Amino acid sequence: MPTAILDLEYSQLPACTTVPEPYRQARALVRVGGQPAAWVRLPVENGQVTAEAVIDALRALPRASFWHVLTRANAGQPETLPEDLHTATVAVCTRDRPDDLRRCLESLSRLPGNGQEILVVDSASRSEETRKVVESFPSVRYLRLERPGLNVARNAALQAATGEIVVFIDDDAVADAGWLRAHRRAFAHPLIMVSTGITLPLELETEAQEDFEIFASFNRGFTPAVFSRRNLHPLAAGKAGAGVNMALRRELVERIGLFHEALDAGTPTHSGGETELFSRVLAAGYRIAYTPGALNWHRHRRTAAELRRAVYGYGVGVYAFWFSRLISAGELAAPLMAAIWFWYDQFPALLRSLLRRPGAPPWPLPLDELRGCLAGPWAYLRAQRAARHAAHYAGQKAAA
Repeated sequence: MPTAILDLEYSQLPACTTVPEPYRQARALVRVGGQPAAWVRLPVENGQVTAEAVIDALRALPRASFWHVLTRANAGQPETLPEDLHTATVAVCTRDRPDDLRRCLESLSRLPGNGQEILVVDSASRSEETRKVVESFPSVRYLRLERPGLNVARNAALQAATGEIVVFIDDDAVADAGWLRAHRRAFAHPLIMVSTGITLPLELETEAQEDFEIFASFNRGFTPAVFSRRNLHPLAAGKAGAGVNMALRRELVERIGLFHEALDAGTPTHSGGETELFSRVLAAGYRIAYTPGALNWHRHRRTAAELRRAVYGYGVGVYAFWFSRLISAGELAAPLMAAIWFWYDQFPALLRSLLRRPGAPPWPLPLDELRGCLAGPWAYLRAQRAARHAAHYAGQKAAA
C-alpha cells in the first residue's frame, strides 16, 4: 500500500490536510520553527489527515526527541552554533542515473546561495546523458573519471574541491532547504571532522520502499549527538551516519588520508566506504557530529529485487570493512564485533522474520544481509587486488 509523504510545521498545523488518492496512510515530517523534529505514521481517513491525529502521534513519541526540540523552541533558547564559518563544495558522485541526478541538482540549485560550489563527479558513466544533465546547470562543475568506484569518485571530489568542507549527497537524494547550512554550522568545534545528517524517504510508493524503511532506514533520529572514541568504538562507526548525507573537512585528507578505494559501490564490496573512513576519524581522536537539521530525502529502491541486492551489498560492506581493519590495522576486536552482531542482532532478526513474528524484519532481507556478510572478506580481497591493479595501471599511464 503506497504511503503519502507529508511535511508539516507544528506551529501551523491545519485542522485537516488533504491527501490525494490512492493513499490510505501517511508518514509526516513534523518541524518546529522549520527544524526537523519528528517522523510519524498517520492514518488517512476520508482523504484527510487531521491535526488531532498528528498530535496523538507526537504524544506517543519519547520525550527526548520531539518534545525536547519543542521545549527549547518555546523557551526561546538561541542557537548555540555560530553562523556559517566555512566555505563549502557540494559533491555529487554519480554513474548512469541522469533522472536522479537532475532531481538532485534541481534541489541543490534551490539552496540559499552563500558562495557554495557544486561539483558533479561522473564515475565513468557509459553514456553522455550524465554530462548533458550537468550542462543544463551552468553553475555546476563537471569532472569525468574513467575509473568507476564510489570511493574513487569521492576522493576525486576531495582533491578537486575548493571549499573548506566537502558536503556529499548521493545522486538519488534531494537536499532540504536547510541541509547545507546545518552541515556548515556543525564544524564550529575544531575537533569535528565529519558531520552526518538525517535522511528520510523521498517516496514510499512500493512495498520494497516500505521494507527498506523497516530494515535499513537511514533515519537515526532527531537528537543531535557528537561521537568520539569515548562513546563509539571505531569498529561501530556506522552508527554515526551514512554516506548519502555527510560532510568532511577537506584538511581531513592530510590528517588521516583518503577514502579506501577497495570499498563501496563499483567494487566487489558494494558498500562500507564511509564507515571505514569514519572509523579512522574516531581512532585518530577526532569527532563526528550527527546533525538532524542537515536533512535530505532519498529515493529508496523501488523493486524487491533492487532492495534485496542493496541489503546483500550492505552485508558485504560491513564484513569487508571489518576484515580490512583486521588485516591492515590488526583490529583483533573485529571478529568479536562480528560475533556479537550475529548473536544479538542478526540471528534473532532472522528467526523473527522466518517465523513471521509481529514487527519482524521482512523476509528474506535478514538472510540476504547474512549472505552478504559471509561474502564480505573474500569480496574485500578481490576488491583490494583490483584496486592495486588499477593504481599500477594509472601510474604506468601517467609515466608514459
